This record gives sequence, structure tokens and C-alpha cells, in this order.
Amino acid sequence: MSVPDVPLSPPSDDRLTALARTGLGAEPDPAFDRFAELVRRVLKVPVALVSLVEADRQVFPGAGGLAESWQKRRETPLSHSFCQLVVTTAAPLIVEDSRTDPRVAGNPAIVDLDVVAYAGMPLTDDTGKVLGSLCAIDTAPREWMPSDLAMLSDLAAACSDTLRLRIATQTARRRESRAGVAFGRSQLLLRASVSLANTTTLDDIVSVVRELVTGSLDPAYVGVSLRDGAGRVTLRSGRTLPPTVAERWNRYPSSATTPSGLAIRLGVVVLLPDLESVRAQAPDSLGTFVEMGWQSAVSVPLPGPAGPIGSLTLVWKEPYTLDETEQAVLAALAGYVAQALQRADYLRAQKNTAEVLQRALLSELPDATPFEMAARYEPAARGEHVGGDWYDAVRLEANHLALVVGDVTGHDMGAAALMGRLRSKMRLLMVDRHEPPAALLRRLDAANQALGDRIAATAVLAYLYPDPVDGGHQLHWSNAGHPSPLLITDEGLTVLDRRDPLLGVLRRTPRTSHLRHVPPGSTLLFYTDGLIETRTTLWDDRERALCELVAGLTALPLPELLDRLYRELAGTDHEDDVALLAVRTPR
Repeated sequence: MSVPDVPLSPPSDDRLTALARTGLGAEPDPAFDRFAELVRRVLKVPVALVSLVEADRQVFPGAGGLAESWQKRRETPLSHSFCQLVVTTAAPLIVEDSRTDPRVAGNPAIVDLDVVAYAGMPLTDDTGKVLGSLCAIDTAPREWMPSDLAMLSDLAAACSDTLRLRIATQTARRRESRAGVAFGRSQLLLRASVSLANTTTLDDIVSVVRELVTGSLDPAYVGVSLRDGAGRVTLRSGRTLPPTVAERWNRYPSSATTPSGLAIRLGVVVLLPDLESVRAQAPDSLGTFVEMGWQSAVSVPLPGPAGPIGSLTLVWKEPYTLDETEQAVLAALAGYVAQALQRADYLRAQKNTAEVLQRALLSELPDATPFEMAARYEPAARGEHVGGDWYDAVRLEANHLALVVGDVTGHDMGAAALMGRLRSKMRLLMVDRHEPPAALLRRLDAANQALGDRIAATAVLAYLYPDPVDGGHQLHWSNAGHPSPLLITDEGLTVLDRRDPLLGVLRRTPRTSHLRHVPPGSTLLFYTDGLIETRTTLWDDRERALCELVAGLTALPLPELLDRLYRELAGTDHEDDVALLAVRTPR
């Protein structure tokens, strides 16, 4: 191709950006095909094109009259382009015979597309940038009349208007799409703030994060890793990986070149858009990526008060490059995750402290031979995992047991502390002297009054000792407003339903003691209200359900009996703490 009158300059980035905003390419567009056909009819030419000039090719969204192969292809390399001269000069290009015109002589389009005569008018955007041309082509030499060129110029102006409208429409669609994406991202962060605020364990957090990003970023794997005090990284989401992979990365040095290790050590977002970047930046993890079929990843540090406490890692099975918005969303999500993790760590420590306190307050059962004895305590499913329910058993002398089950109002640390004080006083009174249970409870009330401890509580105190007259044993008990114990014998089940007011309410509460013969092989069950009380069922109905269940389970060993009662009546989501104490007399 010969050198044109005006030297060609490299394509402008601004012009190419404007061209991209049209959304047009080498595919037919009905609106611009109509312009091409209109030019053919008006100027009576065999070929007309709406040509847009890109960096390395020209494309024809509007075309008419091309040979079939070119009509389907709708593009040529720039070596075949007359229209690029219209773009670079920002002026019409009029050629009567391309074979003798020094501006285009030698252009391969003369032979390949049979372009002999050419008239092209600039197509511009709303800023005046020339994006291409509307051109008429003849396969024979032609003298273009002024009326032809005037008509072509008018059609080019109309085509430019359509092009500008297309740019505006595409821009509006992109803005709408970006707004939709931004709204979706903001909704994701809103859901994250709400959902993560309700998490209490690490497993909860990992599950919520996986659910949040699955619909938005759709990764193949979501990982959470934490840095421990020894400077190592611990994988906390290994349950979603094959066991061999999870074991491999269960705990490793933070110096390892893995996505998580890099994010934690450097405190920056680690972007690995393809397998080559994994090989270059995170080679220690390359084998796992190949094994799992992963190809890209991002790892975001989880911010803590003294540097990253861990990382959030997303992995894909195809190359994936995060845009700036996605990176910003993940950074914000990592902040929420870090807060949730620190809160979960605090709650875990608080729970451990509460459980240690509760175990300290509930002493081990004594050797009760020849009796069988078992007990169980379960804190409320929610709250501080500690409460005011308790059980106790003291061996006063051979074959003589003191049995207690009680409930201080509340299921938190405060209730546990009050329970500890009340239980200690009751133990001291039990070993201080032998007296009827009602007398001991009166003394307990008096001691609380004297010491200023207004502790409202329910309790059952029972003595179990041999019956020298009838054989078996005697049960001597007093009930301070507590659920009634159950006695199960070979003859059936009896509710020991005699109750006085609860502890800590009146200065001088009348209290009574009761006696009951307990045949050999009988079972006594003491429990707190958390076992059967619910907000939706009447107490009498729940007590009846307890009696029916116990009656069918008396052959079980006592630990298994208590386990069945707890699982089938209270369940794992009970709202109050539960204490159970069971004693079986020898046959």
C-alpha cells in the first residue's frame, strides 16, 4: 500500500474507548445494515459499508453487497482498510480509481474485495471523534457527482446520530448494570453484617461466608485460616476438603508461599488470577491446585488489633480476575469476618470459663454403694452456658444419703454464683447435725436472712436410709417449691407431690417433712423444671409425658436413663438449664 498524503498516526486510546462504548463489532446490526442498503439504493453502488476502525482491524456492523465470504466475516485487517484514512484525516476520502490513486494504490482490498471507486464520510461520536466511515464502493472507476457526495454526507450525519444514540444507550445500560452490581454487592455486605452478627462459633462463620459468596462470586472453595500464637497458620475450614488435602494444610508455617500464608504474613490482598500466577507467587500450593483442579484464587487478610489474625481465601476452577469493586467487597467482608471471629473467640473463652465454674460448683458424686446413682447437668442452649440449677449428694454415714436438687432463678454467671453460695450453706447444715429436712430448710432460710442473702430458689432435700422394720429404705424429704420427685417401684410410678413455698420469700415459712417407704430395686428421680418446661405446652401435660417416658425406661442403667430423658424431653435447644439426679436402691 502506498504512503497516504496524511501520515497515519497510532489509534487514540480515547477513540478506541469511545468505539468500545458503541457495543458494535463484527456482527450484523439491523439499524446499520439499513444505512448500508440505503446508500446502495440512493447512490446505485454495488457495495456500501458502515465501517468502524479498531486498533488492528475494521469491522462492518452495517454491510450490503459484499461477496458472501466477506459478508459473513464482517471484518478485514487494517491492511485492507480505506476507511482508516477517513479516521486519521477526520475528513472524507474520495477515490475515483483506486488502482491509480497514490493514496490507496496497492491496498489488498482492490483485488480481494474488488474496491475500485470509493467514497467515505466520517462517522463521529458526540465529542467529534471519528470512529469510522459510511462508504460507497464501486467495482469500476467512477466520477462521484457533487450530489452523490452531498447525499452520502447527509446519510453519514444521520448514521452518526444513530451511532451516538447507540453509545448513549450502551452507556446507560452499563451504568444500570454497574448500579445493579453495586446494589448486589451492597446487599451482600448488608447480609454479611446481619448474618455474621448472629454467629457464635467458627463453624457458623465459615458456613455463613460460604453461603454469602456462593451466589455472588461463586467460588469452588471458601477457606478461613487463622494465625496461632506459635506463628503458624491453622486451616479452620478443612471439613469441605478431601481428608488428605485438609490434613496437608491443617497447620503449617506462616512463611509458606501459599495464598493464605502470603496474605497473613504480608497483610495485603493476594491476587492469583491464573495458574501461572499461582506457580510464580504461591508455589507451595501449586500441587494442591493441580490436584483439586483449581486455577485461580484470592486471599484477603483478616484485620486484627495487632496485624492480620488470619485470612479469607476464595478459589475458582477457572481463571478469574477480580475487579476493583469485588476486591473492595471482599476487603469489607474480611473486616466483618474478623470481627465475628474475635467475638466467637471471646464467647468460646467465656463458655470455657463458665463450664469450669459449673464443674467446680457441681462436685462429683460420692461412692454410693450399695445404691446406684447418676447425675447430669446441661446448661441452657443459649446464654452463658452456666446457670443456677444444681444437684448434690452427700454420704452422711453408712447406707445413709442426703440428696438435693435445686434451682436458683436465672441461667447466667450471676445465678451460678448464687447457687454456689446456697449449695455450700446447705452442705454445711447437712453435716452440722442430723435433723428433719424441713428443719434444715428453715435453718437455711434463717441463715440467708441473717446474712442478707435474698436468694430465691426451689429445692428438694431428701434423706435415704435403711428401713429397719419393713426392709428396703425410707425416704424422708421436704420440698421448697420444686418439681415433685418421682418414685418408680415394681408396683408402678408415684409422684411425690407435696410442696411448700420456695426458699428466700418469707421470713418464717412453714415447712413440712414427709416419709415414704422405698421398696428394694426402686428408682428415685429428681429433676429441675428445665427438663419439661416449655412456652407452648402446659406443665401438667409435660409432667404426664415425663411419667409415661420414665415408666418405660426403668430397666435401663441410670446414666442411659438420664440421657434418654434429656434427649427426648429437653432436647439440644432447651431454653433453661437442666439438672437430673437418679438413685436406685439395691434389691
